Amino acid sequence: MNQPLEFTGKNVTSAVEAACRQLNIPKKELKYNVISTGTTGIFGIVGRKDARIRVTVPTQKVQPSKEDKEGILSIVDEAFGQSDPKPKPKQSPPPATQKRAPKPTPSKEKEPQETPESLDKEIQNLENEPLLEDTESLLEDDEPLLEDDEDTGRWDASPTPRPEKPNKEELPPEPVSQASIDLGVKTVQKMVDLITEDAHVEAITEENKLTLQISGGNTGILIGRKGQTLDAMQFLADKIINRESEARVRVKVDIEGYMETRKANLKHLALKMAEKAKKTGRPATINQMSAQDRRIVHLALKEDDQVRTQSMGDGYYRRLVIFPKKRNAYKGKKRFKK
Repeated sequence: MNQPLEFTGKNVTSAVEAACRQLNIPKKELKYNVISTGTTGIFGIVGRKDARIRVTVPTQKVQPSKEDKEGILSIVDEAFGQSDPKPKPKQSPPPATQKRAPKPTPSKEKEPQETPESLDKEIQNLENEPLLEDTESLLEDDEPLLEDDEDTGRWDASPTPRPEKPNKEELPPEPVSQASIDLGVKTVQKMVDLITEDAHVEAITEENKLTLQISGGNTGILIGRKGQTLDAMQFLADKIINRESEARVRVKVDIEGYMETRKANLKHLALKMAEKAKKTGRPATINQMSAQDRRIVHLALKEDDQVRTQSMGDGYYRRLVIFPKKRNAYKGKKRFKK
């Protein structure tokens, strides 16, 4: 039997808390008797006595371990004649398919600061992105094709000769059929009549190219913002005509020489952005360009061996990035360090 312990405090509550703290016993499980409640004395100074309690320390029940339980069971079995205990079934190891490899903990990486090294990595990543458009379908037959890397789809300003394909014979383009001409004029004329009045569509053919020239009407509405209305009519006319035609027809919709003016402006913009890329050593981007506009920029810069162009993005309107060659990028890097 354990000997009771006494604890004192300013009052009974303080004595109980001291006992619980020292014996590591919850207050609900503490068994104690109050010996004295204590006195405050005169003004809390003279004749003051602490409260005193007597605590009965509970005996701790020791639970037998697993080995002790097994020993007791074996003794019981021997006493009742069961000398050969039943063997425990061996647990088969789990199949290999159920084992799961520990998931790698992702390492926390600090966000890179904008340094010349990080800018170089960004440029290299952009250079490795593939071209997301069929560039050869955008080029006309009377202008040479730009060489592109078959693996990455990049434009290269200094092309290498391709081996000729023996199985594919070069055939002259088939002329545009009268059915395609009539369908093109009818299609564009119907769209124009829904937009403006007093507009006329005329067809001009050259080999496999069909130009649908619009004259009269409200030219501003027909062209649209940045030529988007004209581009939309050309896109629809191309899809409708080539759906019915057996041979590929290159369709172009123009209105009073707008396309030539637009082509000249795009060439000027391409040269300006290329100079900016060469001067800074960093890529220059032109946003929201149609396939026809991107083709004009590609062809305008194909002879410049200090830059290369690449289309990026999805959809009909994409951005075009002008990359400087690596030697120019290094110059920009040194200038950035200074």
